[in-house]
Amino acid sequence: MIEELLPESVVVVEAYGEDASRAAEGPESASLFPEEEAVIARAVPKRRREFTAVRGCARRAMEKLGVPPQAVLPGERGAPAWPEGLVGSMTHCEGYCAAALVRAADVASLGIDAEPHLPLPNGVLGAIALPTEEARLHRLNDERPGVHWDRLLFSAKESVYKAWFPLTAKWLDFSEADIDVFADTGAHTGAGSGTFRARLLVPGPVVGGQRIGSFDGRWTVRRGLVATAVSVPCPTGRAKAAG
Repeated sequence: MIEELLPESVVVVEAYGEDASRAAEGPESASLFPEEEAVIARAVPKRRREFTAVRGCARRAMEKLGVPPQAVLPGERGAPAWPEGLVGSMTHCEGYCAAALVRAADVASLGIDAEPHLPLPNGVLGAIALPTEEARLHRLNDERPGVHWDRLLFSAKESVYKAWFPLTAKWLDFSEADIDVFADTGAHTGAGSGTFRARLLVPGPVVGGQRIGSFDGRWTVRRGLVATAVSVPCPTGRAKAAG
């Protein structure tokens, strides 16, 4: 699902349902490293299962990239600390988890998020959406009522933040990115896909000497989930040099 939202160079490992509790086959992928055990020692069982499962996905992605499985520890503001030379993102929700990894020479930053395809709880949309975003969501809901656009916006903001933070080491408030969502043409059902653009309302990160003013992403609704992903490309010169 999420791999379809990202460049081909990105490796995505996903797990659904019962598999999300195991996330991977084999003891190296499915178990925790001692330093990870220390982080999660006092967590409730649900949090421990999610923490373990998504790291199982991450280690399988490492293996696909030819990198030995390593611990993935939460760093500043909980952002995962990836092995040197890798860029990545993780997400988990009820019945699903995924990790996306890529070599840093290919992509500058990644952000992925998955959420249950359900309306946001009462009061949440007003806390996360700008007035301009709410107006656009009303229009989208009239055009395609089968998609929970409020949840999709929330997910897109999560993906934007996950891509933003590794580049800036700064907080990005919900109100500091104005997201415009676009739907692909197709059947107006509870499934769908499309793109979004996040216009940054604060100075953006500098990548390869150029300041970025917006992030572009893709979204999909499938199997009772809404998933979003953002990839920030490397500067052209760097990508060519890596190749």
